[in-house]
Amino acid sequence: MKKTDILVIGGSATGLVAAMTAKSDNPHKNVTVIRKEEKVMIPCGIPYIYGTTETSDNNILPDGGLIKLGVDIVVDEATKIDTKIKQCETKSGEIFSYEKLILGTGSIPAVPKWLDGTELDNVFTIPKEKVYLDKLQKKLEGLNKIVVVGAGFIGVETSDELNKIGKEVTLIELLPHILGATFDDEFASDAQDQLISRGVTVRSNCGIKSITGKDKVEAVTFVDGSSLEADAVILSLGYIPNTDLAKNMGLDLNEFGFIKADQYRRTSITDVFAAGDCAEKTDFATGRLSKIMLASTACTEARIAALSLYELNTYSSFKGTVGIYSTCIGDTAYGVAGLIEKVANKEGFNIITGSFTGINRHPGKIEDSHKETVKLIVSAKSGVILGGEVLGGKCVGQLINTIGLAIQNHMTVHDLIMTQIGTQPLLTASPAGFPLIKAAEIVAKELRK
Repeated sequence: MKKTDILVIGGSATGLVAAMTAKSDNPHKNVTVIRKEEKVMIPCGIPYIYGTTETSDNNILPDGGLIKLGVDIVVDEATKIDTKIKQCETKSGEIFSYEKLILGTGSIPAVPKWLDGTELDNVFTIPKEKVYLDKLQKKLEGLNKIVVVGAGFIGVETSDELNKIGKEVTLIELLPHILGATFDDEFASDAQDQLISRGVTVRSNCGIKSITGKDKVEAVTFVDGSSLEADAVILSLGYIPNTDLAKNMGLDLNEFGFIKADQYRRTSITDVFAAGDCAEKTDFATGRLSKIMLASTACTEARIAALSLYELNTYSSFKGTVGIYSTCIGDTAYGVAGLIEKVANKEGFNIITGSFTGINRHPGKIEDSHKETVKLIVSAKSGVILGGEVLGGKCVGQLINTIGLAIQNHMTVHDLIMTQIGTQPLLTASPAGFPLIKAAEIVAKELRK
């Protein structure tokens, strides 16, 4: 039997950050990570291995930080945990005793049971497993007609990357536009136009019925009875929490199958914490249970869990998941934080929205200048910012993070108008026409009516 003080299960974003934070905060404690993969993928970089980075070897989470801190890394699979005697058994037969346990078992691709043909050869998903992804990439080398089902972020990014390397890609989406579950229509429509202009065929408002073929994929059949020839199908229909180990431990799960965890990431069993895709989340604005799965959220939760192992940090609390996303199609980036307009209306919020379009450089003739649109979703009574969306150049990632920070700190549009910003011609929009502040001005004007 091996003894460790803090045991972390899972080696992706959650496991990495939880272990590093736990060791940094408790330098005299032994910290051990058990993970299945020898090399761990950077989750958000997975779609880009097909074109941009060319190989999964260029998309690896480095172990240097863990090793430098003295964290023990065990490549194995946790198969059984007895929380009464605080012992973990692995697939290889090793037994680890622990004081504190953090579960970061992540998520696995969703494969709907109602979809016929998923067992055929050349039907793939996008898991966070290097060995699987390497086999997938090798197989795709000899295949040309690729159908991607599901136009969320992974589906869109994977389609764009396969298109880059010359594949004939068709992206299938049930909603009217790609990214339609995350963005309001004007942003989702623009993203769809951008993707089509780059050579990806998009079939939206389209439901898939089955995948057909004798032994391997030959075609996909749609709900309307039409069909499309295919050499391969990639299912990108979301992810489900990986909680089999948690179930066997006797941990409480919520109605969506996530491990129940409080704001400190404590589970229903003492000294067991859960963070990341496998763990319960509540929406920051509504307080409802959320299904959001993001590496950025996982990292935040991992830090909270690791800092709460031996004493609770009462200076700050985790008040819910804001949900901050961004992606890039060609030179155009899209970002969203918090509630979009259609979700806010559905939830019953009384809102005002305002949009402003400007240029992200000043003057606009600078070579890499790009149109920049900011939309704010604001409470009509208080002026508090509930959400925001951005379309622009590659600085969108940081701009949407700024909006996320404003949401998390309950800032109002009046606070934004008074925000002091730094601008520079080669880096930002003009201080006189900064789209974020101009959008706030538009909303504030409506509030005064």
